[in-house]
Amino acid sequence: MKKSKGFTLIELMVVIVILGILAAVIAPRIPQFVNKAKEGKTKGNLGTLRSTLNIYYSDNDGVYPTDTLSCLTPKYIKQIPDAEMPPTHVASNAVAADGSGDGGLTPADAGGWIYENTRTESNWGDIGVNCNAHTDSNGNYWSSY
Repeated sequence: MKKSKGFTLIELMVVIVILGILAAVIAPRIPQFVNKAKEGKTKGNLGTLRSTLNIYYSDNDGVYPTDTLSCLTPKYIKQIPDAEMPPTHVASNAVAADGSGDGGLTPADAGGWIYENTRTESNWGDIGVNCNAHTDSNGNYWSSY
């Protein structure tokens, strides 16, 4: 009986066909995976900003910043992180002041972050994503975070 030291051509072809089928199934979903990763990054960055604001608040005797968060860098955070909202907005670390006077964050469809910097507002110190017109991959509006 002869011992085989390798794979036959048929065995190799079967493996290649199986790999091709798997690639054909997975490849169309890769852009969705990239968008979900960007969404997760934005949600994580929002959490980082909220934590940074709480540290600032503790260090400054219960006072939030009254500017557009430029006072946080570089002492509390190296730089303001980006908000990425695929595929609607380009990544931006711009912080817009709310100034609506309605007691809640009123985002525009501008991208970046929105921050309530008015001391007299009940939501002073709140920060959110500055997009009220687009949704993430789960159908939630960006401004709801």
